[in-house]
Amino acid sequence: TERLSDIFLEEAGRGAACIELVTPGHYTRQIVEALESAKARGLDLPVVWNSNGYELEEALRMLDGLIDIFIPDLKYFDSRLGEKYSGVPHYFEYASKAIETMCSMTGPAVIGEDGLMKRGMIVRHLVLPGHADDSCRVLDLVWQTVGDVPISVMNQYTPNTLMREQGGELARAVTREEYEQVLDHADDLGFTTMFWQEGGAVDESFTPAFDTTGVLTSAK
Repeated sequence: TERLSDIFLEEAGRGAACIELVTPGHYTRQIVEALESAKARGLDLPVVWNSNGYELEEALRMLDGLIDIFIPDLKYFDSRLGEKYSGVPHYFEYASKAIETMCSMTGPAVIGEDGLMKRGMIVRHLVLPGHADDSCRVLDLVWQTVGDVPISVMNQYTPNTLMREQGGELARAVTREEYEQVLDHADDLGFTTMFWQEGGAVDESFTPAFDTTGVLTSAK
């Protein structure tokens, strides 16, 4: 935790716009300790918690006052899809409560004079092939639970070669019609800040090799 605290301050010294923690939930206690130390030593950058949304409310509450921006996924409305595709039980039950908790901790989005978010939440959702209706229900839940927060609706689901060969529901990319159905639904609900993707996002070149290429084996 001492080294992590140092890293936060080093990044600030290099001119970072924020400190972003990606899929960090399993290190929550250590991150809390490191952030408390770094803030006591002068860290004043926005801190971002970027997660899959499958989190416990009591764990998130440990971060109150330490995290400025949450970027959670809300992957599925139907928890059976969470079990089928992500291997987790009760995904929607936990993720929907997590998003409500995150929103209560940050409040409305705050944008600085430099155009960058300083506080708030962006809810992210990946549209899956054959499940545009579930995506629309996800957006319904976001609107009903936390209102007009910024959302990111993605079409970048990319089946790899093995999945294409095996076939099945996830053997193809999302169609333009499916994606536009979800975007239109977001407009109909009234979301005023929405990020979306235009072509070129579905390409295996964007998928890491997951073979540790370019990853240092030890910190220097």
